[in-house]
Amino acid sequence: MAASLQAVRGMNDVLPDEATLWQRFEDTARFVFERYGYRHLRVPIVEATPLFVRGIGEHTDVVEHEMYTFEDKLNGDSLTLRPEATAGIVRAAIEHSLVYERPQRVWTGGPMFRHERPQKGRYRQFHQLDVEALGFAGPDVDAEQIIMLARLWQALGLADVRLAINSIGDAGERRAHRDALIAHFEQHAHLLDDDGRRRLHANPLRILDSKHPPLQDVIAAAPRLVDGLGVDSRAHFDSLRALLDEAGIGYVVDPRLVRGLDYYNRTVFEWITDALGAQGTVAGGGRYDGLFEALGGKPTPACGFAIGVERMILLMEAQGAAHPAGPDGYVVHAGERAAALARRVAETLRDHGASVVLHAGGGSFKSQMKKADASGARLALIIGDNEAASDTVAIKTLRSGGDQISVPVKDLPARFAALNVSKDEYGSL
Repeated sequence: MAASLQAVRGMNDVLPDEATLWQRFEDTARFVFERYGYRHLRVPIVEATPLFVRGIGEHTDVVEHEMYTFEDKLNGDSLTLRPEATAGIVRAAIEHSLVYERPQRVWTGGPMFRHERPQKGRYRQFHQLDVEALGFAGPDVDAEQIIMLARLWQALGLADVRLAINSIGDAGERRAHRDALIAHFEQHAHLLDDDGRRRLHANPLRILDSKHPPLQDVIAAAPRLVDGLGVDSRAHFDSLRALLDEAGIGYVVDPRLVRGLDYYNRTVFEWITDALGAQGTVAGGGRYDGLFEALGGKPTPACGFAIGVERMILLMEAQGAAHPAGPDGYVVHAGERAAALARRVAETLRDHGASVVLHAGGGSFKSQMKKADASGARLALIIGDNEAASDTVAIKTLRSGGDQISVPVKDLPARFAALNVSKDEYGSL
């Protein structure tokens, strides 16, 4: 007997009961994105490795340690499973001249891949929704995306998700800050761990994320980039704050918020929760005005964010979101004439927008009713010889007490809808 095979560690199956909550989240997100004019775009899961090295940054943790990179046996090219989506979207925008005539608002979604230690909410294959505004320079689009996320949390019924924002300036300001950080940490070089020493000259900004206990006071005293912003960067950040204030969006300014990828500039932001322990960031992003040029395109301003789907599902469950209910109805039947009527009834109700499962595989009414109950359906529609002869359907409520009633087939859509009041899929938008 062949040995059974299992999924790769850190790459998880999403089974039907859980997948319904994923669908609810993704459908709600798509509904909100479309209300703001963001259109769907799909990009490949596999890209040329240099795209991520140039786009994300050679000395980031993602590029140095976490990418799934392999050689294409056909031509020797180095290929990588995408660790994030922004670089691929910008590559597609350059390749297809998407912003040649006008700016674009786009979004995509799907699996991303990073080779790191799996833990709750952090997996080797994980899923994101990625939203990008390409060709927009002003802080109004930065604010739009943050406000759009606030609307999404409202639509999902989520509470206690807080916003942190910061500005990391433009390239010249970041270079000056980098030099100041190097000088600061060199004065305390004896406290650096191996990771800090490796990053000191390659990417000192990442030392600010260090959890090394002896470094915490040194990090707290490090120069803050937000204190060295130039006139334009300061005006951009002040305008963003004014727009958020106008919209009633609460936030804190976190001077240590930098994000983990090299392409960011000016605005960076994260939405954070305390409900998920260490994996508290559920959405994050910011502005990346230099990425188009770094990938061979014309200078093009842009802003975007990503939402971690697995973390959102965990948060929804932690805050009491129920998995969506089963189908509206489950049709049980016995006998040839009853089977023909059952098929007609199921298709008629589907024509009227109901979700209906038609029992397959035979069995007694008792066994079929057990399956109807297990399906999560709200109503059972029962068809036997008597119903087939009289062109009626017996309806029984499965989720609460109630008598079984008989309904003529011609009246079924209206009676079924009245008995099966559907809930608002999207909440208050």
